[in-house]
Amino acid sequence: MQDKAIVLANREYRTANGKVAHGLIRGSDRFQVTAVVDPLAAGHDAGELLDGRHRNIPVVASVEEALSAGNDRPKWCVLGVAPHGGRFNEELHAAALRALEAGLNLVSGLHDWAGSDPVLSRAARENHVRIIDLRRPPPTEELHFWSGEVGNVAIPRIAVLGMDCAIGKRTTSRILVQGLRDRGYRAEMIYTGQTGWLQGGRYGFIFDATPNDYVSGELEHAILRCAHELGPDVMLLEGQSSLRNPSGPCGAEFLLSGAADAVVLQHDPARSHFDGLESRGYRLPTVEDEIALIRHYGVETIAVTLHGSPENAVVANERTRLRETLDIPVVSPLDEPVDPVLVAIETRMANKTSA
Repeated sequence: MQDKAIVLANREYRTANGKVAHGLIRGSDRFQVTAVVDPLAAGHDAGELLDGRHRNIPVVASVEEALSAGNDRPKWCVLGVAPHGGRFNEELHAAALRALEAGLNLVSGLHDWAGSDPVLSRAARENHVRIIDLRRPPPTEELHFWSGEVGNVAIPRIAVLGMDCAIGKRTTSRILVQGLRDRGYRAEMIYTGQTGWLQGGRYGFIFDATPNDYVSGELEHAILRCAHELGPDVMLLEGQSSLRNPSGPCGAEFLLSGAADAVVLQHDPARSHFDGLESRGYRLPTVEDEIALIRHYGVETIAVTLHGSPENAVVANERTRLRETLDIPVVSPLDEPVDPVLVAIETRMANKTSA
């Protein structure tokens, strides 16, 4: 049963920082979004702004408008932004406060814990509502250390890693899971970010809320749980950030721990520098160099997926170049069929089964 929720995306819905809101608009088993708050995009349908599909979810200018947008009053307010550094700004903090004062429970994925904010926590107490901080680390006694048992899991596991953060790894993972299910496979996604939880993911953990010593263990634990409880045919592992992002490198845990059998690499051809680090001159590596690095970790890249539409000349040209130079599928999941990638995954599944 989905709970109704409004989503705060104040001034960020039409940017990459609105990716949490974007994920919820694309679909969630946990929440039914009734409205998105963003004064810069107010007056439009959230789906049409995102990908041209009308979803009957209005974008409004305030929390008060959001509460009057639907017939049934929502129970929850979700912070739908993932800004660089994960901090509250004044406008977002004020909107969250208004939501709590209106009697809504609050879910936050920011590094600033809303539940530790004296103003927000007082408002929650006074209005008898909850605050959930998704990036608050779990108690150490609840965490798992890597054991190596993941090496005994025969189920194929494909990691969707990225060249950078905010590049579409989770969305591609979900598209591939659905595509595999449509082909008759029992496919599951292991989420590793806040939006995966918000979308109702059953197996996973919040990567960047986990102490480093336990990241590989929590990933292993999620895989073992999924294997034990469901025994799917294949798992897709949602990557975080990238192997070389200097502000938050991630990904080696998927490769060194034995979690991933193969990689699908997500790339944004229109992006030349790591997100938010353009002024410092931190350029992205080439796709070929990233594939070589992944190979040095002992894992093969079986496909490249592109963020951005092939109608964009930069994306189209890079897609053509990569198709000519790489002997693996290269597709744009949001704009064209992913069948070549699914075939590559099927081949990997067959090879692992016969090994």
